[in-house]
Amino acid sequence: MEFPGLGKHCSVSTCQRLDFLPVKCDACSEILCSEHYSYEGHGCTSGKRKDVQVPVCPFCGEPVPTPKGTSPDLTVGRHIDESCRSEKKRIFTNNCSFSGCRQKELVPILCGDCKRNFCIRHRHFNDHQCKGKTRDPPQPKKGIFGSSALKAPVRAAGTTGHAQLVQGNMTEDEALAHALALSMQEQEHRQPPTVTVGGSQSSSSSKDKCSLS
Repeated sequence: MEFPGLGKHCSVSTCQRLDFLPVKCDACSEILCSEHYSYEGHGCTSGKRKDVQVPVCPFCGEPVPTPKGTSPDLTVGRHIDESCRSEKKRIFTNNCSFSGCRQKELVPILCGDCKRNFCIRHRHFNDHQCKGKTRDPPQPKKGIFGSSALKAPVRAAGTTGHAQLVQGNMTEDEALAHALALSMQEQEHRQPPTVTVGGSQSSSSSKDKCSLS
């Protein structure tokens, strides 16, 4: 069952399709179906005057003429570099010194070795192939014990060798007893002689004798 009063027919002569959701062209005001509603779909002559978008400079707000088939980014970028009158574009004035890089930064980023300015991408000395001051290879860090830990076994080994040389084949107990005997002999040799004064040697009374040491 057809409903001739519901919907509208497409204005394209070769189509004349009955569309229940027709589209009205905002340029020529023709009624079109879902297949011919675009400007190119129905060959709209008035749409060429409306389907023109001009990019605007983000700094000065002026429109930038852009030919068809040309990327708006190229024309706007050329306008900013050559003819833009805004003071905002002068904020990024720090050019990167790396060959082939045209990046500009808000603040200068100087290399500590070659003293040249670079962008964030090339700020490291390896990224811009720095030819300034030659960097020494990093030295290994010493631990808490450092070189003393290496020298301690040497001193311990030297002390052990001297003890073995003095001790010989004796055990520790034998060596200790031998050392005590030598110490007692040295004390006996160092003890001064006792001289008896007064009385005769044959007298047995201790009252008449005096010992001097």
